[in-house]
Amino acid sequence: MRLSVGANPWIWHSPVNDAALAETLPRLAEWGFDAVELPLESADDWNYAATAELLKRHELQPAAVIAVMPPGRDLVRTEPAAVRGTQDYLLHCVDAAQLTGAPVVAGPIYSAVGRTWRMTPDEREAAYAEWREHLAPVVEQALAAGVRLAVEPLNRYETSLFNTVGQTLHAMEGMPPAGIGVALDTYHQNIEERSLPDAVRQAAGRIAHVQVCANDRGTPGADHLDWSGFLRALRDAGHTGPLCIESFTAHNDSIAVAASVWRPLAESQDEIAVAGLRFLRRAGAAL
Repeated sequence: MRLSVGANPWIWHSPVNDAALAETLPRLAEWGFDAVELPLESADDWNYAATAELLKRHELQPAAVIAVMPPGRDLVRTEPAAVRGTQDYLLHCVDAAQLTGAPVVAGPIYSAVGRTWRMTPDEREAAYAEWREHLAPVVEQALAAGVRLAVEPLNRYETSLFNTVGQTLHAMEGMPPAGIGVALDTYHQNIEERSLPDAVRQAAGRIAHVQVCANDRGTPGADHLDWSGFLRALRDAGHTGPLCIESFTAHNDSIAVAASVWRPLAESQDEIAVAGLRFLRRAGAAL
């Protein structure tokens, strides 16, 4: 089968702005990518209408607007002003998705990346209830806009709230599947799940977005991951959306520290994208 494959401009740039998109999107199209993720670190990083036109010109699908959760963006265990600010930011992400044609807003849309704390089982359930309450208006707006939220569980070093697919599914029980699902990311799953294929099967029916990279955040396929099992599980789950290569450059101080990228992950950033695309296409053809 032919896999739809996308890439994230974070492989080369952060923040991603109009200039970064104008430089990156033509190259992705030339290499043969089908789609691109659109990171939105701040609401005005790039022009939504101009980006929609750029995507159309280069015949690239907007796979997802990627929500970014730095310190201060939180929906749980925080001050009301922080909740309101986070809701406002996520509503901008929904607007950006609607105006660019992206079907999904994906990311750890619950708490700042790097924020961790210990919880008893009762405290965890209370945090999940608080999260559902504070995310509800965003889900409502997403449904009205024809956009789906995709909640990304992160590894234990980056959050203590949602680490596994099972926790994420449990937390969103009772929320409308048309408005909210799970974002899978092979980097985090490799740390937290006992089996990549089993985690995919568990999420079947609520998979809203998929991000891929090697176990070290580098080139997909240059690693020890069970790619054939992972891809077969996605096929069996009926997922037809793009698989988006997400990696980061070590040459940007802020993103390198945030993503703990302390060394180059390939011979070049281009190689992560091009070799990753080649591997995924071969792996898809072998299914």
